[in-house]
Amino acid sequence: MPECIKCGEPTKFEEGLCYKCYKKENKSKDVVEEEKPITKTKKSKGDDLKKDKKPKENPWVSGVIKGRIAETIVEQLFRSLGFQVFSYGMENSIPGITDLLSGVRGDVEKNIRQMPDFVVFKDNRAHFIEVKYRGDGKLKLSDIEKYGNYPFENALFVLITKKHIKCISYAQLKDGKEISEKDHKYLGNRNEFDTDSALIVEYCKYAVKFFENV
Repeated sequence: MPECIKCGEPTKFEEGLCYKCYKKENKSKDVVEEEKPITKTKKSKGDDLKKDKKPKENPWVSGVIKGRIAETIVEQLFRSLGFQVFSYGMENSIPGITDLLSGVRGDVEKNIRQMPDFVVFKDNRAHFIEVKYRGDGKLKLSDIEKYGNYPFENALFVLITKKHIKCISYAQLKDGKEISEKDHKYLGNRNEFDTDSALIVEYCKYAVKFFENV
């Protein structure tokens, strides 16, 4: 899981801020704005144009929303395929652990932060599932091991892109393989799952609907 660039706490946005740091930063900006004396200024020609500009997108909020949408699509897809789906990640398995891990560093802390999003179960077989969203459709080992070796060797990474739902195992990533925009590592091709290609295509359409303009 990505870490906040200020405090090291987990965040859904790569190279972004956690929620607490984001709130602190924006609160301090608000205070500065409030302390400025109010003075009347002449209207310039550009004032009307500024009003028409769209508000700047917040990267932290945007990253969280994209991550949650991707997780929801994958969760519902596996349920539709007849799997039992259990939320697994750090906060789901150990509520409140984020605050307890503040400032803690070590192998155990890294393992907890890297816990996969789901465990899916069907036909007496269980799988760790980590969900990723990438607008460029790419995923490689360095994206997973930014903060050290990934401890869940049997995990499968389900990648949501703007057009497809793909899947690659951690073992494949370790062997030097990766997901690229034009390859055919589709979820429906995985031997681990008795998948329904038509249903996966249907969920791909949901992904396109939500992500084509972001």
